[in-house]
Amino acid sequence: MPSSLGPDFRRLWTANAVSALGSGIGSGALPLVAVLALDASTFQVALLAALSALAGAAIALPTGSFIEQRHKRPVMIAADLTRFVALASVPVAAAFDLLTYVQLCVVGVLQAGALIVFNSASGAHLKALVPADGRSEANSRFEATYWTSLSVGPPIGGALVGLVGATVTLGVDAVSFLLSAIGIGRIRRPEPVPERLPTRPNLGSGWKYILEHRGLRALFWNSQLFGGPVMMTSPLLAVLMLRDLGMKPWQYGVALGVPCLGGVIGARLAPPLTRRFGLHRMLIVFGVLRTPWLLLLPLATPGTGGLVLIVLVETGLLIAAGAFNPSFTTYRMEATEDGFMARVQTSWAITSRTVQPAFMAAGGVLAGLTSLRATLVVAGALCLVSAFVLPWKSAEPAPLPLPA
Repeated sequence: MPSSLGPDFRRLWTANAVSALGSGIGSGALPLVAVLALDASTFQVALLAALSALAGAAIALPTGSFIEQRHKRPVMIAADLTRFVALASVPVAAAFDLLTYVQLCVVGVLQAGALIVFNSASGAHLKALVPADGRSEANSRFEATYWTSLSVGPPIGGALVGLVGATVTLGVDAVSFLLSAIGIGRIRRPEPVPERLPTRPNLGSGWKYILEHRGLRALFWNSQLFGGPVMMTSPLLAVLMLRDLGMKPWQYGVALGVPCLGGVIGARLAPPLTRRFGLHRMLIVFGVLRTPWLLLLPLATPGTGGLVLIVLVETGLLIAAGAFNPSFTTYRMEATEDGFMARVQTSWAITSRTVQPAFMAAGGVLAGLTSLRATLVVAGALCLVSAFVLPWKSAEPAPLPLPA
């Protein structure tokens, strides 16, 4: 790790790694609790996911200006503690036979809203904590941690669900947020004095800033046109593998877990490639390289060959995405003024968390009207379209300083 990142970054990174691993272990635990503990219907499980995403985004909507005018570390700790209390309430309520579906909905909403608030404060905090020459490395480490947690967390979570149950597994996720809050509290470097907004907060100021900046505007539309179709294929892939191709659940698990290592590889490649080729070229090259993979999914056939193809497709996509994402995050930091960081990230996150469920719902409808493979082709085509709205000729940010 470059010396310029320093011990405070290591504390932040460790806290992030702990909570990311907890989230990986607890991924999918909330709907499992609904099914196993409350015998919820399919509609109720789907409603739980949709309500969590949309209501969480609505709760987070007015927080961008609030975060902007305050020190970021206390906001991050408060978001972590909110998730700890919300998730910990599930095993406690289950132990006393008081758990209800309404409580799960409230927990899902609070968890989703606190995630947006935490990420918005975290991005602004990271920009102030890490010097410009270390931001690419810092973002790549967060990206690698994210994909590592997705690779190892769900298998551990599945084993825990089998051993101790879904509610206790959710409690493990809750404890990870408590540990994250403690870790963030150990950061020593004083934060910059936050700016006070001269006018009354405007809920649309984050979107306004994005849409008035050529580079950010292009990446904003690119992220929606790429992220939406990718999320559209998520439930469709389960149906394709388990029903159409007759594969086993363990094979589906392999197709989800192994490709995450591609994300780790891409994230580790990002800093040296950025130093060699520059930030703008990284956005263009890997923004294009991540787009064609989904078009290969409809070609999968039953048997080992189909499984290998799916794993290769997902791995190739995640290698490119793993290299693109740190470059994108660094570009957004460089292109956004300090006084707008939290609002820009809040607006971006709210949009993504609204658009992606809409794509997933549209994919389900389209698959019902046409066919599963035709819908996968449409998703792949939309991913290709995202390459055309990359910031091809947009103003590049200033070149990153060479590492000390």
